[in-house]
Amino acid sequence: MQKKLRLLTLLLGMSITASAQLHFSGKVLDDQNGKPLTDATVLLQARRTHADRTGPEGGFSFSGLPSGNYTLTVRYIGYRTITKTIVLDQDVSGYTVRLTHTGLFVKPVEISSLRAGKDAPFTRSELSAEDLKKDNLGQDIPYLLNQLPSVVTGSDAGAGVGYTSLWVRGTDASRINATINGIPMNDAESSAAIWVDLPDLISSTGSLQLQRGAGTSTNGAGAFGATLNLSTNEFHEKAYGEIDNSYGSFNTWKHTVKAGTGLLNNHFTVDARLSSITSDGYIDRATSDLKSFYTSFAYLNKKTSLRFNLFSGKEKTYQAWNGVPEDTLKAGNRTYNGLGLKPDGSYYENQTDNYLQTYYQLFLNQEINERWNFNVAAFLTRGKGYYEEYLPDESLSGYGIPDVMLPHDTIRQTDLVRDRWLDNYFYGTVFSLNHTGKGPDWNLGGGWNRYDGKHYGEVIWAKYGADKDFRYYYNMAHKYDFNLYWKGEQAIAGGLKAFLDIQYRSVQYNINGFDKNPDLVKRNHFDFFNPKAGLSYRLSPKDRLYASYAVAHKEPNRDDFEANTEKPPKAEQLQDLEAGYDRNGDAYRIHANVYYMSYRNQLVPTGRINDVGAFTRSNIPESYRLGLELSGTVRFARIFSAEANAAFSRNRIDHFTEYIDDYDEGGQKKVEHGETDIAFSPDVVAGFTFTATPLKNLDISVLGKYVSLRYLDNTSDKDRRSLDPYFVNTLRINYTWHLRWIKEIGLNLLVNNLFNTRYNTNGYTYSYIEDGALHTENSYFPQAGTNFLVGVSLGF
Repeated sequence: MQKKLRLLTLLLGMSITASAQLHFSGKVLDDQNGKPLTDATVLLQARRTHADRTGPEGGFSFSGLPSGNYTLTVRYIGYRTITKTIVLDQDVSGYTVRLTHTGLFVKPVEISSLRAGKDAPFTRSELSAEDLKKDNLGQDIPYLLNQLPSVVTGSDAGAGVGYTSLWVRGTDASRINATINGIPMNDAESSAAIWVDLPDLISSTGSLQLQRGAGTSTNGAGAFGATLNLSTNEFHEKAYGEIDNSYGSFNTWKHTVKAGTGLLNNHFTVDARLSSITSDGYIDRATSDLKSFYTSFAYLNKKTSLRFNLFSGKEKTYQAWNGVPEDTLKAGNRTYNGLGLKPDGSYYENQTDNYLQTYYQLFLNQEINERWNFNVAAFLTRGKGYYEEYLPDESLSGYGIPDVMLPHDTIRQTDLVRDRWLDNYFYGTVFSLNHTGKGPDWNLGGGWNRYDGKHYGEVIWAKYGADKDFRYYYNMAHKYDFNLYWKGEQAIAGGLKAFLDIQYRSVQYNINGFDKNPDLVKRNHFDFFNPKAGLSYRLSPKDRLYASYAVAHKEPNRDDFEANTEKPPKAEQLQDLEAGYDRNGDAYRIHANVYYMSYRNQLVPTGRINDVGAFTRSNIPESYRLGLELSGTVRFARIFSAEANAAFSRNRIDHFTEYIDDYDEGGQKKVEHGETDIAFSPDVVAGFTFTATPLKNLDISVLGKYVSLRYLDNTSDKDRRSLDPYFVNTLRINYTWHLRWIKEIGLNLLVNNLFNTRYNTNGYTYSYIEDGALHTENSYFPQAGTNFLVGVSLGF
């Protein structure tokens, strides 16, 4: 393992060296008024593609270039893309590119008001559609983020299709705020973004930004580990079409067809996508059948854009959320799935999770003048689905069913099949008013939403006692969420900028009973004040320092209220201090940041699970995360490039008290542990991507990911309650042809887990005392050995 860490350190070190050859630099300006365009995309393509984004003065720069012919492409939102051929046989500086405005208001205001800007003092990573396409062969969104700093991913089915997990800085999906075009995506009750409900959304995503830490103010659930913003509201001036097909291990198939009209009658655009993903999964019977569509209709003129999005996802997955018991795993059966097991040794065929989720989004973006614009959006998210399961020997009384009296016997238990339903509406509005120009640049925004959710269960078959479709529980939940924020950025002097962000958020969450406790009614109200402030200082056009302080709060989720009936859970508070340094060199980039995240009443897993494999959590008075994150990229020796990142952290609970069920004497035994590690929080997460471009448009990459030991609970018990560290590698090959009669033919290959490493990405633990001894039972989620995905795409 030391050799592997030395390799990662070497790659990071390479980010400060580069072999200088030819230099090419210039500026991107508005053709009409000569103003510099900040954050324009500049691509320089020959054998390989070099990419840069313009700085505050519109500047771009490339070094280490071999002589020859290049294709220069410059893109900027609201302007016509320009493509031209240039010949480099000597250094070129002061090259000027002038872009012409389309005359249409196409800037996605709903995203710019939420995302951290180029000089905002927050830690972030960004991926473009081109970046995402390299890996988009059917695996879920978390897997496409796997190489970003401090990111850890996992899969119930073991191969990245179906239910997947995402952790950032050790925090799980319930603390990661996700928005699509600024619209909240997180489930209102669990607070988690459930990506399986929107399969292949990434094929309609133009860009995404992942902010680590508290981040800037956003809409929806509070961000405690990260904020993920996805944008699908991209403007395509010209008509296009694309067909993507891929196949891989475990009979995995992905089929995607998408097309767009381009600009019709100088005002209208229509974009559409249809997708299907199926897989047998690595784990036994962990099949996935995922379908989705995406449509977007837009009207554009000089100062107005009106857009309507309608997209939907339907998933049917065989349940694999119980993992593999430790004894079974040690016996060599890594693919065991006990869910659906019947007394005769067969398995119930429809032990599945089924859900349909549809998004309706309507946006109005309006420019008032050069300094002012605003955005208003309305949305409705409609979700309905159930999971079905076979259960043997269930107590009739647990379902409110009387015992069955026979002449010579009384039936108190029965085999049965039940469906547990969610039926919900989530709707509301978001808005922002934005000012740029003289004085500070600022945004005033916010949103209001309401969630109405039905929870009910039905016994659809029972060997004894119940009629078909007997409803054994029904309850409702309502949640209201309002937030208002103001954030501004002001240049002070000499490259120094100040940032201020103030948010008020009010949450009302009413729960009218639970399935196992229908009479428990909860009325919960929370008021949160979340201030954020920071400084950003540009030492030079290439160098930047930043520091920020942020406060964030988050309400408990439904499971927390259900699992803590005697002592209601408290809201969490986070104080996040961040500081970082960026350097964008001609042929390299480096980034370093430190953070200190101090929690009060953080909700952490206790090691116990409920009946669908979900963790229960309880408040911990004081805890913290202290970390260092490094990342770098470098181009060298004409055909090579490397990217690497490493995150080192200390994640601690100041004093942890464990409660263990005591089967001998009843009740629970209290165990004091003092300072311990926070569950699922690795001390080291690192990754690298090494790419060679031996031929034009051919990229051959080797990717690596290392995750250190993680604990299954908060006892820091390495021997009995932990996940072993792992280091896995991936081979990726991308090759593209450009022909006269077709825009693009692409070939993509992923060979995952190249060296057949045996590793687990997730698990859970439960301990109890019986016969005077402590017993610990663990289950794990093994990941597939060497497997592949290959894809072919046609672009028109």
